[in-house]
Amino acid sequence: MASSCAQLCVRCRTLCQKSLTVTRQASVQFGHSFTVIWTYNRVGNACLPIRGNHTAAEARKRWKHQMSSHTELTLDHFSTDATEEKHKECLVPISDNVPETQSELLDAAAEFSALEEISDEEALSMCVPSAVPPASFSLRDYVDKSVMLRKLVQLGVNLWKLEQKPNVGTMLLRLDFDTDVAPKLLFLKELGVEDSRFGYIITTNPYILTESLENLQTRVNYLKSKKFSSETVASMVSRAPYLLNFSVKRLDNRLGFYQQQLNTSASNTRNIVARLPRLLCGSLEPVKENLKVCQIELGFKQNEIQHIVFAVPKVLTANKGKLTQIFDFLHNNMKVPHHLIAKFPQVLNSKYLRIRERHLFLEYLGRAQYDPALPNYISLDRLVSLPDEPFCTELASATLEDYYLFQKTL
Repeated sequence: MASSCAQLCVRCRTLCQKSLTVTRQASVQFGHSFTVIWTYNRVGNACLPIRGNHTAAEARKRWKHQMSSHTELTLDHFSTDATEEKHKECLVPISDNVPETQSELLDAAAEFSALEEISDEEALSMCVPSAVPPASFSLRDYVDKSVMLRKLVQLGVNLWKLEQKPNVGTMLLRLDFDTDVAPKLLFLKELGVEDSRFGYIITTNPYILTESLENLQTRVNYLKSKKFSSETVASMVSRAPYLLNFSVKRLDNRLGFYQQQLNTSASNTRNIVARLPRLLCGSLEPVKENLKVCQIELGFKQNEIQHIVFAVPKVLTANKGKLTQIFDFLHNNMKVPHHLIAKFPQVLNSKYLRIRERHLFLEYLGRAQYDPALPNYISLDRLVSLPDEPFCTELASATLEDYYLFQKTL
């Protein structure tokens, strides 16, 4: 019945002096989206569009009025059988003059052009949704429109850092939070990663969102097979987010490299990597260079290098210039031998300026004595680890004000 009602028209006849003008309206519904109304005059046997003295505003008013009238008639038609018979008298089938093809429908709909002028009232009543920008240099333009980005911000992800990575913004906008992100977060949570670390992990390594759960689980299983505990794996992933992006083969090659280069046991190698997991993620070239520097330029023995790396793994990734500068001051200025530096390797990870200022202050006071066989011995560990006030009172036997005044003379 709905299809038959959609093909009915309302006829209104008016009598003119010279000719009979009949105005017909036909309503055709496309799918479930919109309705197009045709308005045309028949003068004699010819069908002509309504033009002439009729303005666009008047045509639009007639269109709205006819739409409301047609809606009311249709609702009444479905109400009861009695009203159905009543409306059958005023609703007649569409004649052959009504356009039926798609092109004719579009031509008829074109009578109401988008270029027609409208009144101020009609313009104010229009609601135009804001469009998503087709291109932007910042993700903040898409946060209001993207559920994905809003939830990432709630997790603590720094979008401004992700903007600096090439093609990451486009990648994030194409992902779906429920299907692409939520499963990865659930996997990390089951692994033992704290919720507070999710933002840091995604900010540092957004590419983990494109990895399959199968690959992530395979890499975790490999680490556990190498006797890394579940807590250790969770800690390693939290501190080195790129860890799970590497294949099992690459992880195995990295572990073998460190065990071979350092000539240590599997247990010691596992301990070093667990304390500095980025060793499995970064480049191996700086590590190779630092090992050569320690052996050739600095003159440490193999067992001393093992002890240094085992105590302070950061030496493997430290800046070569900084490492050389600290050793040169310790060995040549402070006259500290190799075995004492290897015994307190934390000094190689300290700040050069801190070591220099404190040594010069002790030397000024006549207390710069680093030989454990002599009296008033000062260990390198306490030299670099104590705060300023304990350093002055316990090692230098001076006041903090004296130390600050001495620093101004340097």
